[in-house]
Amino acid sequence: MIIKLKNHHLIALSFGIVYLWFGALKFFPSWSPAETLATHTIEILTFNYLKKPISIKALALWETTIGLLFILNWFRKTTIVLSLIHMILTLTTVFLLPEQLFNQIPHQLTLFGQYVIKNLILIAALIALYKHPSTSVL
Repeated sequence: MIIKLKNHHLIALSFGIVYLWFGALKFFPSWSPAETLATHTIEILTFNYLKKPISIKALALWETTIGLLFILNWFRKTTIVLSLIHMILTLTTVFLLPEQLFNQIPHQLTLFGQYVIKNLILIAALIALYKHPSTSVL
């Protein structure tokens, strides 16, 4: 049997794999290179309500859930919205923690800065994907 995937299916599957992989790393302390940046951002966004041990597990659960939903092709539009919310919250680090993202503002990004800014491309892909809410990957 040959499975023919359309471009939007490949994009959704790719999102799923990356979300599942990056999310799974966060279940294990110090495995994710973005752990410190992510937990610090969450603490700021929640006014220190969510501390590191809880926030990183919640983020891991959120990301792996998005990944699985994309891979299984379930609730596509809802999954895209959850992913867009995640991406937008990730971009808040530009304003909340610019010293972590820039060696020299606004043009010299750190590796973390590159990691965050590339989400602009992912947001554009998610918006395009939202217009093709396929119900099947076959």
